[in-house]
Amino acid sequence: MKHLGSTELKAMHALLASRQNEILGSICKLVEAESPSGDFEGSRAVVDLLVETARTIPAISSVERIPIPGHGEHLLVQAFGSQAEDSRGTLLLGHTDTVHPRGTLGDQGVRAEGGRLYGPGVFDMKASCVLALEALRTLGDLDFLPTRPVELLLTCDEESGSQTGRQLVEEAARRAAQALVLEPPAPGGQVKTARKGVGIWKVAAHGIAAHAGLNPEAGASAILELARQTYRFHSMSDQAGGTTFNVGVVRGGTRSNVVAAEAEIEIDVRFSRMTEAQRVDELMNSLRSFDGRVQLTVEGGVNRGPLERTAGVAKLYHHAREIAAGLGFELGEQSVGGASDGNFVAAFNVPVLDGLGPDGDGAHAAHEHILISDVALRGALLAGLIASL
Repeated sequence: MKHLGSTELKAMHALLASRQNEILGSICKLVEAESPSGDFEGSRAVVDLLVETARTIPAISSVERIPIPGHGEHLLVQAFGSQAEDSRGTLLLGHTDTVHPRGTLGDQGVRAEGGRLYGPGVFDMKASCVLALEALRTLGDLDFLPTRPVELLLTCDEESGSQTGRQLVEEAARRAAQALVLEPPAPGGQVKTARKGVGIWKVAAHGIAAHAGLNPEAGASAILELARQTYRFHSMSDQAGGTTFNVGVVRGGTRSNVVAAEAEIEIDVRFSRMTEAQRVDELMNSLRSFDGRVQLTVEGGVNRGPLERTAGVAKLYHHAREIAAGLGFELGEQSVGGASDGNFVAAFNVPVLDGLGPDGDGAHAAHEHILISDVALRGALLAGLIASL
């Protein structure tokens, strides 16, 4: 890691600040191109805009569009490869899809109000997509050449589980020395140095139907079985240890006067350590019924392992904190419960610093926004990291 002086960092910030109107204009266009997960045309429209911007940045040597029918287009951008001294690169990771359905933009559109820029997907995370390209532009314009090649990967299905993007993320992780994830920061602009992993399971119970009035004892209730399992799962949650179980979906039964023969539940489990993920997985795979007459079938598994605060992550964070101090602000850190594509990278023992997007609030909500004052500052932090890693 290289040390950057305050003069160099301030030059990055000044150049980004001088281009703030153009940057905000690009962000507005990206938000106006609504791109909910699975909307191929919306995804392609967003990638069109990003490719148009990328073509104006000399430091970028390669732009690859990866269309996935039924999902959208992934975007892979390579920069600074010819100047690199090290073959293992810096991965910038983000996504272009949002949770907001078409029409969410409504009559108000994107609006600036009270120092905030509002719009569906602006915080999570279209502003970050623009800032990633602008950080590369800034480094090229100021002739600050990173020692490592830079790869920017923007997937199109992160919000719906990264069904097609995961493979690309994992391939990029194998080429990376570290990853900078462009997800929104934690409150107050804090970066995320740990994220919980996620496991998703479906448990189906197959009991015996019977008349609830005439001979209930002949039945074996699938609903009762899963009610007992639900209580058991929730009782195993350990907030202090970082493991939580949540039965979020329940289905079953046919009529109120019939002992239910079939029922199923869907379970979301979060964990902070990979050892805990393995323990939960073993538990789910060896699940036994309370009522021996009821058969259980279990589907699912660990979707994302945890992003743990390893020594490599801590080193990356402290380096980012020094850069932030050179820019005149304090950069905090936080551990969060939600997962991102950064979890996939962490599984390859690659240090990950998450939450590097501009500050704001309202991810997935009607009041989603970014702080306009944070755009140039956060872009300079990102540029400083790329230049010095």
